[in-house]
Amino acid sequence: MITALVGILLALCIGIACRWLDIPVPAPPRLEGALLVVAMTCGYMLAGHLL
Repeated sequence: MITALVGILLALCIGIACRWLDIPVPAPPRLEGALLVVAMTCGYMLAGHLL
């Protein structure tokens, strides 16, 4: 549980830093692209859990 919270906090900090420093965000700019990244991450985690 704590790992997930740290991950979310880190992601928010990276997003804020990218916006504040005007650095391109290391993620797709459209919702479909972001959902693809989420789906790939979930698949990776599920495969790791099952294996």
